[in-house]
Amino acid sequence: MKNILGDRRAAFVLLAPALLVYSVIMLVPVVVSLGYTVFEGNAISGFEFVGVDNFVRLIGDTRAHEALLFTLKYALVVTVGQVVVGYLLSLLYVFGLKRASGVVRTLVFFPIVMPTVAVALLFQQLFSIAPTEGVVNSMLAGFGGVPVDWFGDGGSAFVVIAIMDIWRSMGFYGVLLYAGLVDIPEDVLESARIDGASGWKLVRHIVVPLSLPVLISSIIFSINGTLKVFDSVMALTSGGPGTSTSPLTISVFDHAFTYGEYGYGSTLAMLLTIICLIVTIFVFRGSQRDLTKDGPR
Repeated sequence: MKNILGDRRAAFVLLAPALLVYSVIMLVPVVVSLGYTVFEGNAISGFEFVGVDNFVRLIGDTRAHEALLFTLKYALVVTVGQVVVGYLLSLLYVFGLKRASGVVRTLVFFPIVMPTVAVALLFQQLFSIAPTEGVVNSMLAGFGGVPVDWFGDGGSAFVVIAIMDIWRSMGFYGVLLYAGLVDIPEDVLESARIDGASGWKLVRHIVVPLSLPVLISSIIFSINGTLKVFDSVMALTSGGPGTSTSPLTISVFDHAFTYGEYGYGSTLAMLLTIICLIVTIFVFRGSQRDLTKDGPR
């Protein structure tokens, strides 16, 4: 096996089919989409070369700017929620429940495998105000509060979307971060306890630094997913009320497939791709500096 892996030709032969499939499925559509950005039209009406007109239009498109701001706000809030709640769950699994955490991990993980539409329908019922009040509004009324039309305002609708997506995915990030925590050597933790570290001090000075690589991976994974959110928003609010909860992905879908503007839709998609790439590089570079700084210690 070592001889085969050490042979470049053999390695190329083994990797070539996977690279070919990856190129056809992933890279070719990206290149085609990039080419569409300098054209306007669709497959039915035909395409017309417009140069940089789509990019000029993007600069002055206030609706695209609103969608971009919503996307960034959603990505920031939901990424923080997913990773923080997931990390707290992983700490609970390792230091609280320990060997008894298997059942809890399974139950908390379950929402991530549920269909997005089913989860959205569940939250529509929980936060509904008409024709019948949902559980949330019933609880508010029970405590003397006033029922809220959660989906009638962009701000409250955003809150529901964020709660839904954090609740749905926290089990996944809990398991992902749990896998990093269980790799921390027990003798290191025991030495820290002997030296007097316990509770928050143990987590802050021992657990977090040693689990930083998997924590950074979770942040990158989460923020790339939240920047490309589509299905949960579409299923819950369809971008409404109005366009107040419409992310860039819905704008891409509308322009490309509803209005038949393949070129401008591809331009919006390219903007989203660039943002994902910049954020990933920024987080990765920052994590590399932190790991290098902590390394010699």
